[in-house]
Amino acid sequence: IRLSLRSICYYWHLFGVWICFLTAAHLISLHQSAIKAYKDTVKKVELLAPAGSPEALDAAIGEGADAVYLGLRSFNARMRTTNFAFNQFEAAVYACHNNSRRVYVTVNTVFEERESDRIYQLLEYLASVGPDGIIVQDAGVAKIAHDHFPSLPLHASTQMNIASVAGCNQLSRAGFKRAVLARELSLEEIRQIRQYTSLELEVFVHGALCISASGLCLFSSYLGGKSANRGQCTQACRRLYESETGKGYYFSPDDLELIEYIPDLIMAGVDAFKIEGRMKSAEYVGAVVSAYRLMLDNYEKDGEKAMLKAKAILQSDFARRKTSFFISGKPEDYIHPEQSGGTGIALGRIRDARTIDGKRWALMNSREGLAERDSVRIHRKDDSGRITTKILAIRYEVNGMLLLLDVDWRQNDELYLIQTASMTRSHKPVLPKNLNRFHKFPSNHTAPRPAISRLDGRKLEISFEPGNYILVGKVAHLHAALTFRPKKAMILFNKLNAETMRLEEKSLPFKRDRLILWLDPYLAESDSTWLSAELDYWLEKGVSLVILNNQAHFSMLRGKKVISIAGPWLYTFNKWALAYYIEQGVQAFIPPYEISRQDLYRLTEYLPAQFFAPIVFAYPDLFRIRADLSRKYDNAKFMDREDNSFRLIGKRDYSVVVPDRPFSLTDLVPNLKKQGFRRFIVDLSNAEPSKGLYRDIARAMEQGSPLPNTTRFNWKDGFWSEERMY
Repeated sequence: IRLSLRSICYYWHLFGVWICFLTAAHLISLHQSAIKAYKDTVKKVELLAPAGSPEALDAAIGEGADAVYLGLRSFNARMRTTNFAFNQFEAAVYACHNNSRRVYVTVNTVFEERESDRIYQLLEYLASVGPDGIIVQDAGVAKIAHDHFPSLPLHASTQMNIASVAGCNQLSRAGFKRAVLARELSLEEIRQIRQYTSLELEVFVHGALCISASGLCLFSSYLGGKSANRGQCTQACRRLYESETGKGYYFSPDDLELIEYIPDLIMAGVDAFKIEGRMKSAEYVGAVVSAYRLMLDNYEKDGEKAMLKAKAILQSDFARRKTSFFISGKPEDYIHPEQSGGTGIALGRIRDARTIDGKRWALMNSREGLAERDSVRIHRKDDSGRITTKILAIRYEVNGMLLLLDVDWRQNDELYLIQTASMTRSHKPVLPKNLNRFHKFPSNHTAPRPAISRLDGRKLEISFEPGNYILVGKVAHLHAALTFRPKKAMILFNKLNAETMRLEEKSLPFKRDRLILWLDPYLAESDSTWLSAELDYWLEKGVSLVILNNQAHFSMLRGKKVISIAGPWLYTFNKWALAYYIEQGVQAFIPPYEISRQDLYRLTEYLPAQFFAPIVFAYPDLFRIRADLSRKYDNAKFMDREDNSFRLIGKRDYSVVVPDRPFSLTDLVPNLKKQGFRRFIVDLSNAEPSKGLYRDIARAMEQGSPLPNTTRFNWKDGFWSEERMY
């Protein structure tokens, strides 16, 4: 028996050793497979470059970009750059595909209902040419492409403001292939998003930044109808402002540079690295692409050496100082008011003019550092604009030098060096010399009408009764809102207010069925957990209406018993966007702040006016910033060169810039009622309320009288267009 037990133990030991050996071999195999899979992933990471012109396309492809993104001469967010003619675009797609490179097209602006035929024709044309994807902001564009041109892969523009797992998964369900993530995210947030979504993720790694979260800027639109959502941004953030402490470029951020984070971003699972710069020169594009190509190809072999070489190349990028922005989790000090809103190396002011041989030369104090064909930017002395040009000739004098420039300039204009001629490299042209065989062109086909599901007006009236509604920005303001006698009160449902509502739940002046949650338009992944929990809590308590302002909100409310209303930050300007959001369960719409009378009335041809609740008074958010700059600027007031005044309001986790002059349609309420509108919203989320203010607004709405010192925003004239100039 003892011998048998020994034999059993002996053989059992041998069996265990064999199992351990097999397990170890399996683990080694798995490890090797993981390494191979990781390397395969690295190889597939896409370097995506801007191509604002054929020359920039040559530079991007010549320096090793895997893909380029470009725009045609309409419906893209960089309308001020050269862009591509139809035959050039067709040739670019043909040539890039022959060279195993990808081409994405920017169709990333909102379109008005009157433009439906044009946008349909453009998408039809794009489908016939066959780019590798279209980058879109407007849900209406996505709806047309999804329903009629499924061969066009959909990429969500950064203007769509996607910053969470919920946002990505909502887009995935809607048929999108990729999301260009918001630029304000940290590396950890990007990792979290990658872990829980199958959507391709694209991340900006280099170039200019906006102070405002993408897609949430109304500043340029407010100042004259030139909407960033229409590709007409006048860069109000880069202007010189005056405050109580002096003058400065208070909203002009540094430029993004994430070359050091490339390995981390690869490990985080990012699919594509995007370089900003469709308005930049070919020299700039070539230099930046070459630096990131070098890093991508060599960081595994010798990361330190690759980094040094890449950074040396980027030294020739004469733009603003650099920042890693939010990527480390805590934002750097990325705004320096003393730094000009322009870009490049400061050369000083134009001191005087000289006329030589009938030509006007600019006299500069400096005598060094410039050569013929260098690119310079002229910054107007009154901050009214910037012009890029090349130096045609140089003459030296005892006390300075004379520059011959091929654009109009003025005495005291500032000059900045943005590119040296020595940086210029010759690249093989991508487009063939003869474009005669590329002759596709958009048709004149009429856009079909989308199927818009019929909404239940009776059901809506039970929870969203006809009448006046008020939106407040603080829980404490709910008490003052009682004087307005609204049907229900809306509360800006940010983290601070959610915490306060819990603490003061018993003393809230509005019962739960008379409280509407207005969800914040910016939703970062780090905010998803608390928002999801708080939504569940208040819906359980009896809140029945929620205003959605981000794609992520649809995912978070999916399957819940709630009436969803599309808020103004979803930018519903056309019937296709209406159809898209109704498919997602929306039962009413709050039109965008920047909508015109004509655009709103056109929408009522497809959906009765009773399903719209226009905003008739607001201090709208002009910038929405993912940082509380009020701590830096002490809740300052700012004046621009035209004496417009603005306020910076801190909201603990973020801040907004709002105008001192509110938007008001109070005198038009009686007429709007005649047109069939039955619900009206007064947005006081950025106002310190007083009973007098509430009473004045209520009285003006009732009597149909105007309020003093207010503006119509775009209500009367609509978006800016060249036709307005004549």
